Amino acid sequence: MEVRILGSAREVGRSAMLLKSSNTNILLDFGVLMQREIGFPVHVQPRDIDAILLSHAHLDHSGALPLFYLSNGPRIYTTPLTLELTRLLIEDLLRVSGFYLPFEYIDLLEMMKKTTTINPNDKVKISNFDVRFYDAGHIPGSTSILLEGEGKRILYTGDINDEDTQLLKGANYDIGELDLLIIESTYATEDHPPRREVENSFVAYAKEVIERGGTLFVPAFSVGRAQEIACILSSHKFPYPTYMDGMALKTNEILFRYPEYLRDYRAFRRAINSVEVVTAWKQRKQIINTPSVIISPAGMLVGGAAVFYNQQIAQKEKNAIAIVAYQVQGTPGRTLLEKGLALVNGRPTKVKAEVKRFDFSSHSGKSGLMKLLDKVKGRPKVLMVHGEEPSCVSFAKNVKESFGFDAQAPKPNEAFQI
Repeated sequence: MEVRILGSAREVGRSAMLLKSSNTNILLDFGVLMQREIGFPVHVQPRDIDAILLSHAHLDHSGALPLFYLSNGPRIYTTPLTLELTRLLIEDLLRVSGFYLPFEYIDLLEMMKKTTTINPNDKVKISNFDVRFYDAGHIPGSTSILLEGEGKRILYTGDINDEDTQLLKGANYDIGELDLLIIESTYATEDHPPRREVENSFVAYAKEVIERGGTLFVPAFSVGRAQEIACILSSHKFPYPTYMDGMALKTNEILFRYPEYLRDYRAFRRAINSVEVVTAWKQRKQIINTPSVIISPAGMLVGGAAVFYNQQIAQKEKNAIAIVAYQVQGTPGRTLLEKGLALVNGRPTKVKAEVKRFDFSSHSGKSGLMKLLDKVKGRPKVLMVHGEEPSCVSFAKNVKESFGFDAQAPKPNEAFQI
């Protein structure tokens, strides 16, 4: 059996792994890299793939999947919530992308038709493999994927978070003996500060900005992070106006139909009902001068209404921008965070507003990942993916020293025998 790392090797983005057994080829995710130009994983022929397993909806895991449906592509397996959210995100990518995309809306529709949905903890048979999805605690509908077949047990964590958040329960499942573990490495070299402390600090900062007459802009991922921020403010009985804009509003409507995927559905509904919905440009132009919190995608400022808010709010000293999401290298959000620059009328401009980062990660930190590895039995090969190069390399070394596993940080298109 062989696994080939087609994407997310020493980088965060374009996750894709190809598992080749004696008579079955299974693809784990097939995402894009969101930078100035969209990046794709190493190409594989659709006719060579027997099935695709999708861990969750974020575009860095799902965004390139329609490529397989320009002709008669393979069947996809994922949770029903992930399927709906994936459609939402890829539709938006098609609508707003200023890039050439090698697929069209009709290919997305064909992909939807070829998808089989399974719920977390249910098992599905794919050729010689039994496949089970476990709740990964990352975003609503996200899963880790266990494959058992041909005498091998393989776990792909996808993006995983073992800590409870306001929106979701943390991942907690038995692993047992493995022959291969493919594990994310986003924060493999650092631990996150205590969640409650970050929440308290964020709410206090939001109050401080508003009470000085400013507006706090929170660029947030439309799936997961935007809802988490709303839940945090609601749980702290935040007394000031909070607005939500963009595709996060469509995500809310989808999540209302899947209460079983949320930690506390009543608290979620209460939080969403407490925010004011933004749907028109006239309203947007008013609220940028209103002391308030504005939550809007895109989380890395690559598109959506966030681009408008960022340009406007960045130009006044009394305002502030709270970075609450991971910022991939090369994105406008990373540039804002590291250099204090925003694109204003097409030109990089030093921002006047205060920029502050809050660690609301939906990825396990170093301790959480090591705790997961401590549950593993057997002598598996461990492959570190979905992390920037120093994180993957350092994590592999740490795991090798701590557990004695054959741990490696793959390079793009590198293959391993299991």
